[in-house]
Amino acid sequence: MGGSRDQVNKAHKTRFSSKATRQIHKTSNAGNRISKPNKKNAAKGARDARIQRNKMLRTQKRDALLKEKRASSGQNSPPRIIVLFGLSSSVNTKVLAKELLELLSPEDAGAASATVASPSYHLRATVLVAPHGDLMSCIEMAKVADLFAFVTDASPCSSNSHIDQFGAQCLSFFRSLGLPSSVVLIRNLPCDPHKRNDMRKRCASSLASEFTDDSKFYPADTKEELHKFMSVFKEQRPSVPHWRGQRAYLMAEEVDLVVDDKNPGTCTLSLTGYLRARSLSVNQLVHVSGVGDFQLCKIVVLKDPCPLIAKKGHNMMDSDELPSVQVLRSLVPDPLKQEPLLVENVPDPLGGEQTFPTQEDMDLAKEFNRQKKQKRAVPRGTSEYQAAWFEGDEDSDLENDNDDMLMDEGDNDFPGLQDGNHSDLDDDKSSLELGDSDEETQADTMMTDGEQLTKEQIEAEIRKIKEAHAEDEEYPDEVDAPTDVLALKRFAKYRGLKSIRTCAWDPKESLPPDYARLFEFENFARTQKAVLAKAQDTEQSSNDESVPTGTYVRLHVKEVLSDVATKLREASKRFPVIACGLLQHESKMSVLHFSVKKHETYDAPIKSKESLIFHVGFRQFVARPIFSSDAIRSGNHKSERFLHPGRFSMASVYAPVSFPPLPLIVFKQGDVEPTVAAVGTLRSIDPDRIILKRIILTGYPLRVQKSKATVRYMFHHPRDITWFKKVELWTKCGRRGRVKEAVGTHGSMKCLFNGVVQQHDTVCMNLYKRVYPKWPENLYRILDA
Repeated sequence: MGGSRDQVNKAHKTRFSSKATRQIHKTSNAGNRISKPNKKNAAKGARDARIQRNKMLRTQKRDALLKEKRASSGQNSPPRIIVLFGLSSSVNTKVLAKELLELLSPEDAGAASATVASPSYHLRATVLVAPHGDLMSCIEMAKVADLFAFVTDASPCSSNSHIDQFGAQCLSFFRSLGLPSSVVLIRNLPCDPHKRNDMRKRCASSLASEFTDDSKFYPADTKEELHKFMSVFKEQRPSVPHWRGQRAYLMAEEVDLVVDDKNPGTCTLSLTGYLRARSLSVNQLVHVSGVGDFQLCKIVVLKDPCPLIAKKGHNMMDSDELPSVQVLRSLVPDPLKQEPLLVENVPDPLGGEQTFPTQEDMDLAKEFNRQKKQKRAVPRGTSEYQAAWFEGDEDSDLENDNDDMLMDEGDNDFPGLQDGNHSDLDDDKSSLELGDSDEETQADTMMTDGEQLTKEQIEAEIRKIKEAHAEDEEYPDEVDAPTDVLALKRFAKYRGLKSIRTCAWDPKESLPPDYARLFEFENFARTQKAVLAKAQDTEQSSNDESVPTGTYVRLHVKEVLSDVATKLREASKRFPVIACGLLQHESKMSVLHFSVKKHETYDAPIKSKESLIFHVGFRQFVARPIFSSDAIRSGNHKSERFLHPGRFSMASVYAPVSFPPLPLIVFKQGDVEPTVAAVGTLRSIDPDRIILKRIILTGYPLRVQKSKATVRYMFHHPRDITWFKKVELWTKCGRRGRVKEAVGTHGSMKCLFNGVVQQHDTVCMNLYKRVYPKWPENLYRILDA
């Protein structure tokens, strides 16, 4: 028997080899031994550090919540804004507002103002009533509401219509803006307890699908029921949209103006109210909703006219004492620190002028000419000595022999666009101006001024737009080559691309003059992060240049047009006037891209480059967008003539910079008042986004022989066929091909395809050009409408 076959058992695992080794660390020789780290203690230390870190994060979150709660319901917090909105026209919200104000008002004071302070509830509130039927007023109130109270009528006569068409429409718009904390108040319930409870459950069940799961339903007929609702509301932490907390804003309770004697035609606009969300610096720019961006000439801090804890025997809610408001301090901007009001970039008119060339430029020109001579087209079989005789011949007739020409691999669009000696352009250079015009742009500005058109002309124009919208849905991008103008001149700005997704397009090539008025960021995401961090640091550091949130202030906005300020003061009686502080760079013009979707209640066509009213957060401005597809994996995006329903598109406009995320509501000016046309959100800011307009030239096979076909009606002249010969063809049945040669003098051509062509097939050719938004004639003209 071999020894290798003996059984070998695995040694028993023990921590110590013997009992004596357990005490080895206590002996004198233990110091000479190399100590190894105890893995158990190391793991225990990591566990303790993890527990301590989690405890610290919980403490920070708890402190932040307590700070937010104290800021929203403390003594120095601004009054909470409660907006009462009737879901149907039968609801009387004015009576409910009066009952709420009487409930919140102290016993010795009447509800003389919309803002009251209740010592019993330890709460200050401003109650606003949204007028039913006035869409603009309802949306402006929704932007500042801390609590949205939807009121419905549960009476038997209106049980079948708890929410009417206007209420459902406004509710969808409020969701697009971002709903704050919301409740539903039920009125006119029956007196019988059993019927009352049954009617309340039935009403809540019919409206539950329109609201979120956290929305509560409260009966609101008696004083006890209102008391129960207010007791819950005072303990609730208000939930507001995220975009509203990024900027300081003020809902003006008083709007006044002071005429400026130095500058006739302008005035100083005075807005008085509580500062909300964030602190405001006197050196910041402010935006007055619907009017524009301005600088502040002064901020006056006033004594709170509605304190939560008033002095004994002194009624601050008396309306006779409101005009005599005590001034606590005034803040004046520092000229060195005040942010300048930059809207448009001022281009240098001599920036593109040619200067005297340096020696380095001359050397580069010689090298370029030497490389160009190497690529010069010469007849086949010509030696280098014979080719030297062609160097001085700049007007040779070699362009007629297209097969012998040398071309770069990158010039895959048109030979005529890169070759300046093309004979088609030399015979009539003035006709190239036809390529600047476009059949879509001819009628872009026809309806911008409706006062100059008669009623019949407006109806005819609307009918024409609807027909174009229907044609675009059935035959998108298909156009016919003109018969009276050469296609090479009509479509001179277009080029052919192998693939719109993979082909490169220089974003700085042939930019329009309006791009010189824009501002561009090297890295917009990094800029936004730095601006928000700077605003956070400025708010945390207390200084003498800013006013904390919750302060009752009076903003003095300088250099406002007198007629605009007068209209704004009249409009403040219908809806609240909002002024918000702007972050750095938010007054500069750039190209903004919005993700928009046509609203389901709007069925009229929305054409590209049409004048629309944009509500972006607190901002309002007029823009003329172009629509494009939202291709995430492509650098090039195809433009769309119309905003089609049922899907999202990108709307690109010239507008002031705004940092996302921000909600968007698009209005279209109607006969009486604006109507909501689309909703969306701000996606990005990028002037280099490539938007390409595609046109499809179509032809029809005349004779077919397997993969060969004679195509007609795509062009009407053989010169056009020679010009567009390099562009790839495709058919609606999935074939791809190219143009071989022209046939005859009426625009027919021979084509080769990669498969058998059907006789009923349609041959197509794609052409592209870059398009840009339209610059608005007047950025802020909402008050003039």
